[in-house]
Amino acid sequence: MNKSAIVVLTMLALAGCDANAGSSSAADPVNRNLLDRVAIEDMMTRYYGNFGKTDAADDFASFYTQDAVFDVNGIVSQGPEAIAAFYTDTGDDDEAPARQGVFHMIISNPIIDVDGDTATAEFYWTGVMNDTVEGRPQLWEQGREYDLLVRQNGEWRVKKRTVIADSGLPERYKATYTPRADYDISAD
Repeated sequence: MNKSAIVVLTMLALAGCDANAGSSSAADPVNRNLLDRVAIEDMMTRYYGNFGKTDAADDFASFYTQDAVFDVNGIVSQGPEAIAAFYTDTGDDDEAPARQGVFHMIISNPIIDVDGDTATAEFYWTGVMNDTVEGRPQLWEQGREYDLLVRQNGEWRVKKRTVIADSGLPERYKATYTPRADYDISAD
């Protein structure tokens, strides 16, 4: 059982629910859906925890399927090796946030729809830069993410991710960037 499932079961127990009885069973479709949503949100939070690190390329790539497609503002990488190379290249860029100060990404407004062993997810992301410990944090960049996920060997993995900047677009994306206001990951 993964950490997310344990957290949900603990919350149910504290609320006085028996997660193994009646409609509270983990096998119940409603609870299975809830556990999957928590697992997906936990996975994404762990993924985003890698931002601001200078050596996390392989960590990022570990969240993807072998045939994954990763589209960041029109720069497309296919497969974990290419995704790791993308993150290595991005981290080596002089504009990389991790080279500017302490950088964190915040994900918010999750919309997660689970259908058996597949799911879609949408998030807003906001990059926050901290130049100095005395200074106030600065909003560095902001945008949206759209994901197509699959369950493999009991774990959720990203099959397709599309990242679209809405502000703070780095120079390296200007040639490939296309505004996509109403993007639908399931339409591809």
